[in-house]
Amino acid sequence: MIQPIIRTPHFIDALKAQSATFMLALSNTATAEIEGITQAGIPGSIHLTPTLDAEFVATGKVFSLPNVAETPKGVPTPALITRAVHLLHPFTQIELLDLGLKVLPKAEETPLHRFDIPPSGRIDEGAGIDAKAVFDKGVAFGRDYRCENTYLVLGESVPSGTTTARATALALGYDADTLFSSSFKAVPEDIRSRTVQAALANIDAEDTLWQKLGKVSDNMLLFVAGFLIGVNGRFPILLAGGTQMACALLVADTLAREIGRAFCGDNLALATTKWVAHDPHSDIAALLKMLSFDAASIYSDFDFSLSNHPALKLYDEGEAKEGVGAGGALVYGALNGLSQEEITRQVEAFLG
Repeated sequence: MIQPIIRTPHFIDALKAQSATFMLALSNTATAEIEGITQAGIPGSIHLTPTLDAEFVATGKVFSLPNVAETPKGVPTPALITRAVHLLHPFTQIELLDLGLKVLPKAEETPLHRFDIPPSGRIDEGAGIDAKAVFDKGVAFGRDYRCENTYLVLGESVPSGTTTARATALALGYDADTLFSSSFKAVPEDIRSRTVQAALANIDAEDTLWQKLGKVSDNMLLFVAGFLIGVNGRFPILLAGGTQMACALLVADTLAREIGRAFCGDNLALATTKWVAHDPHSDIAALLKMLSFDAASIYSDFDFSLSNHPALKLYDEGEAKEGVGAGGALVYGALNGLSQEEITRQVEAFLG
């Protein structure tokens, strides 16, 4: 079932049984190298998480390491959920965006769009992003992009992205310090808070908006914000993610005003998971209510209550919540009649 967070998008009924393109935005930020700040991947190889996620979603295999990424507690990547939905009712097209990867995914038959964007630095030391350039590349890509299906499902894989999103929202002046989720059940708040505060301390009073974002943000947020403005409502987009994608909307809303562009939110909806929608440690609805337009936002009622697999039960216990477009993929699955049991069994099949 599909449930509203704030309101259901007006176009949702028209998407039932329709084709979709799945696009995955991939990036590395050195913020993920801060010890203890994220569990979105394999310790010592966190930078490979988006690469492995892309490989698995696109091909059902990984090539850059022997196994798919999982947390130290054994929670497998939500890429398994997205891939399961794709196998059961395939997306017409999968496309990948290189927004600053250290290692490119090996998925030769899958379109990989490259934009000559380097990985970003640690936000506590200054991320070193040319924010205007990354944003402009997103605008240009969105303006030129033609969706060959009824709608686009746009997900992300950016380890430590909730931390950079939190810093970004605060740098833009939003009262959002306690609203962002985490890959942890027991959120490492001390580490995240210190990192965010150190990032904000690097901002000078005379900094422009672009300079602020260049110090504290990440490439995915800036590019996706530009992309949404470039598309400007030409086709429906399900932003497949949690509080990171909510922040991308805040960035787009803010920067559209900065450059004097109209930003159409009518053909947009955030699509996330039940685990994010019900997360007691974050508040995605509060983030969306900060937008200057009425945001549409939905979540899939899917969980792993039908599974006895110990790794999957950790999702229901709060150890993983979203990522790799899982929420949007589950909404797409629901629109195409996939059942909770079908998706659960397919995910379990990946784990043996």
